[in-house]
Amino acid sequence: MVLFAGVLMLVGGLLELFRGIMAVARDDIFVTTPRYVFKFDLTSWGWIHVVVGALVALTGIFVIRGVVWARMVGVVIVSISVLDSFLAIPYYPLWSLVVIALDVFVIWALCAYHDA
Repeated sequence: MVLFAGVLMLVGGLLELFRGIMAVARDDIFVTTPRYVFKFDLTSWGWIHVVVGALVALTGIFVIRGVVWARMVGVVIVSISVLDSFLAIPYYPLWSLVVIALDVFVIWALCAYHDA
């Protein structure tokens, strides 16, 4: 289960990284919401996604390798990814909800792990 969570972290982190690159390079492909409380420039959101995606993917590599601290760090980083995706719902709603669902599964898999 933890191996699967690590693979999901790696793939999801890379996809978040690419989503961030899309927002930095061509922010006109995203929906804009005029009166959103957490409104940032889409380029700023793009850089946030790049950083969070890179951290999730990097932590996923360590989870796959079986490093103990990576599970704890993974829960924190993926929780930040959930918050990041929640705040970005108005810009890319469907993808944000998919990422939130996958991240919740990853958090569960990392927390439910026990040595046999």
